[in-house]
Amino acid sequence: MSKPIASPSRTKEILNTYGLHAKKGFGQNFLVDASAAAKIASLAEADGAVIEIGPGIGSLTEQLAMRAKQVMAFEIDDSLIPMLQDVLAPYENVRIVHQDILEADIDAAAEELLAAGCSSIAVIANLPYYITTPVLFRLFEASYAFPLISVMVQKEVADRFAAPVNSPDYGALSVEAQYLYNVRRVFNVPRNCFMPAPNVDSAVVSFEKKQGDEPLADRNDFFAFVKGCFKQRRKTLYNNLREYTGDPALAAELLKEAGLAEGVRAQQLDTEAFVQLYRILKKEVSE
Repeated sequence: MSKPIASPSRTKEILNTYGLHAKKGFGQNFLVDASAAAKIASLAEADGAVIEIGPGIGSLTEQLAMRAKQVMAFEIDDSLIPMLQDVLAPYENVRIVHQDILEADIDAAAEELLAAGCSSIAVIANLPYYITTPVLFRLFEASYAFPLISVMVQKEVADRFAAPVNSPDYGALSVEAQYLYNVRRVFNVPRNCFMPAPNVDSAVVSFEKKQGDEPLADRNDFFAFVKGCFKQRRKTLYNNLREYTGDPALAAELLKEAGLAEGVRAQQLDTEAFVQLYRILKKEVSE
């Protein structure tokens, strides 16, 4: 039996055979710790499907293929496609999609997997650091509410997801994540688990969908509102609301009705407070 793709020797063999190397422009750092790859893959439900983002040379993809019903892996790098098709050929449940995930129709991908008989869809990925935030915003804002998203990200970014109110790491991404999901850090992954080794350590963060109906009908409009509230962190919430609404009087009225001081800042509000403030805004605008 051949060694896992995530082993250092197999990774070197694949890179040499196909004349490949990690590309800094794509944020490529190949995972070379088979136990870490297996541990991440085990977070996916075996009877469901997985969307993977940035499979690289297939280190995590291989482990996912052994556990999930279907794996749809999005890869942007042209040079990796033929290699991925070769090394993952033994796994008939893997489909490589040559596309930038930031340009992909995530909802269409989810619909395709559901139509194929998959009971649920998880997103499992070793995300390139430079696209972590935009990718997660895309996933949070998709029409299909993924029941599970487990991603490996830079440790400092992981801190932002589960950040408590009024902490330096708390921001729009924290509010979006905590509005939809129960967020937990699963385990850390040291930099020496990658080839080449990045300058920082990583952490796996799991987002498990909250049970019950969402409190708001228009999730994306609420998220746009939250981003507006955090647009300039050094400014007060009033100043950000004034810019977001284009109406200073309305901004002041929103804070007053919500019982908030004019000098309050966005990072002092928890998710429920943002939901309340948004509801007041919608009521004021509709009247």
